Amino acid sequence: MSRKIIDLSMPVHNNMVTFPRIVRPALLMYESWSEFAERIGAAKYGVDWLTASYMVTLSDHVGTHIDTLKHLRKDAPGPEGVPLEYCYGDGVVLDFSYKEFGDGIHAQDIEDALKKIKYTLKPLDIVMIYTGAGRYNESEDYLRNHCGVDADGTNYLIDQGIKVMGIDAITWDRPVWSMFEHKMFWESHRIMLTREYYHIENLANLEQLLDKPSGFTVSVLPVKWVGTTAAPIRAVAILEE
Repeated sequence: MSRKIIDLSMPVHNNMVTFPRIVRPALLMYESWSEFAERIGAAKYGVDWLTASYMVTLSDHVGTHIDTLKHLRKDAPGPEGVPLEYCYGDGVVLDFSYKEFGDGIHAQDIEDALKKIKYTLKPLDIVMIYTGAGRYNESEDYLRNHCGVDADGTNYLIDQGIKVMGIDAITWDRPVWSMFEHKMFWESHRIMLTREYYHIENLANLEQLLDKPSGFTVSVLPVKWVGTTAAPIRAVAILEE
């Protein structure tokens, strides 16, 4: 049996697309290979090429990341409090690329998608929503052209015992323009005020799993930042073939 790993993470770079009001990252070289050798004192002994380093300024909501309860609750834990057993387990991908931009994904939509792939959710499955937006996440269209999960859809997943869910779009909810059009503002995010769940935003490459939408393992372990409202993850799907 061979193992295949599919990278489900968005590249992070200085010119990437980020959510409105989220500052783009700054990845800047702090010391070059020769500068470190010179400043540490090794160059005068003939060792003039050592280890380079970068300085990184990064919002907790840039790239592929997991939102924690502290995103909505002032006194809740940040990424350090996300149970790791929620972040490694059986994965399933549900295809909603047929939805119009700005549409909401509802409980019935999710039930229909599960029937289509003949899959029954079990507690602690990691459910990933494919909208198709991940295919153009380097374009400004990424900010507008996707659907999102409405509150009843999110509550449905939580009711099935799902703790971690994710989407290949810039927000788990509808795009901002649709929120204002329907006067529905981050309704799925606001569920965090009263229920425990964690959602991942900016997944990528989910289309590579559509031919096998279940029967694989997902790892979405967050960086152990303390007290922030989210944290980066390196999301991967692990397929045994």
